[in-house]
Amino acid sequence: MIFTDDHGYADLGVQGVRDDVRTPHIDALAARGVRFADGYVTAPQCVPSRAGILTGRYQNRFGLESNPDAADAGVMQRFRQQQTLPERLRDRGYVTGMAGKWHLGPPPQISGHGFDHVFLKQSNGAGFWSMNLDGEDVPPSLHQGGGYHLELIADFACAFIDRHHEKPFFFYLAPRAPHVPLDAPKRLLDRFPGEMPERRRQALAMISAVDDGVGRIVETLRKHDLERQTLIFVIGDNGAPLKMHMLDAPGGGPGWDGSLNTPMNGEKGMLTEGGVRVPFVAAWPGVIPGGQTSSDPVISLDVAATALALAGTPRDEALDGVDLLPRLTGEPPSAPPRALYWRWLDQSAIRKGRWKYLRGGGREYLFDLVADPEEKHNRLADRPEQAAQLFGELRAWSRELSPPGIGALKSEAMRSQGVKFYDWYLEGIRDPVPPPAANRKPRRPNPAGDGGRR
Repeated sequence: MIFTDDHGYADLGVQGVRDDVRTPHIDALAARGVRFADGYVTAPQCVPSRAGILTGRYQNRFGLESNPDAADAGVMQRFRQQQTLPERLRDRGYVTGMAGKWHLGPPPQISGHGFDHVFLKQSNGAGFWSMNLDGEDVPPSLHQGGGYHLELIADFACAFIDRHHEKPFFFYLAPRAPHVPLDAPKRLLDRFPGEMPERRRQALAMISAVDDGVGRIVETLRKHDLERQTLIFVIGDNGAPLKMHMLDAPGGGPGWDGSLNTPMNGEKGMLTEGGVRVPFVAAWPGVIPGGQTSSDPVISLDVAATALALAGTPRDEALDGVDLLPRLTGEPPSAPPRALYWRWLDQSAIRKGRWKYLRGGGREYLFDLVADPEEKHNRLADRPEQAAQLFGELRAWSRELSPPGIGALKSEAMRSQGVKFYDWYLEGIRDPVPPPAANRKPRRPNPAGDGGRR
């Protein structure tokens, strides 16, 4: 399970949106499997999104709504009480590992969530590991070695496969890319010459480093004759942060990360498509027929349900996802379209079939995502019955959450920010573009990366 970071919808070659992105290895996975054109995550921000994919449950059920909740001891205690996908698989005899970004508690706690081998590494600074790059166990300790973090975590994944290739295994690779601080080395930046915003060049270089790692992982699987025995997912954790103006600010710190959500509307921190519809690829040669593009709406919760079904685990009704394999291997649909739900502070949404109902910025919207995936035309006025039905289902779902209710969690800062962003993207109310970077005081990069609210 490969979970990229602030990776916009446009930025895989196989998406067919941009011609400047270079992701040949992930594109090859899609050619041998399926690209989900309507693939979603459970939140427009990394902490709740990661909690959702690792538990297979809407993270709102246990109160993990947004990034600041990671500082709430009570909320994180409820997260620790959840049974994660690696814990469930380990109970079925799988060996488990992770590398990259965690963001769900202190490093020494990672192994307590079901991971046998850990390499927390999300920058070129110190990391934390319990196995080295030769596949040898080491005491849980700081990692001080050199090298580029996006390449080191792929090395770790390959060492894990080399060590455990004769056993069933689960590996979670979570590269911090193309999330800020942007830190691609020159040799990767040189892959993308020519005129472009420097932040775009950085994003492309970091995404290409992730793609290199995917290629090395696939080669390692082939070396052990495991490619046809391994299901691989590549998914983004949320949309790219554009900060509306996509300023090419100097340095690699806070701001636009250079990635793009085109043609989806909105960005990270919004429940518009640009915030939660992400790159989403699955491959399993010999099992999933290749070359598929699916417009069936899927969500990151489905990873856990699919993996556990393959592992022979009895269906747990606490899980919110579905097993994707039947629909990917040719079984006809046996149920009507399911609803996908979101609540993120003052925003909430539901998608069912072609229709999406959205509340945010103090407003309501209804979109036909088949005819209007860019969310340009609010159909609320001419389809009030459709909106009312979806609102009723959304409200019923919200009663199951912690705390219950659509408007249960208030954030004045996020409410005002939400109004601003909804004005910009959905109402066409544009504020003045900030002055050029040369006229602004430089901002120091934030080494913590994703510590803010947006």
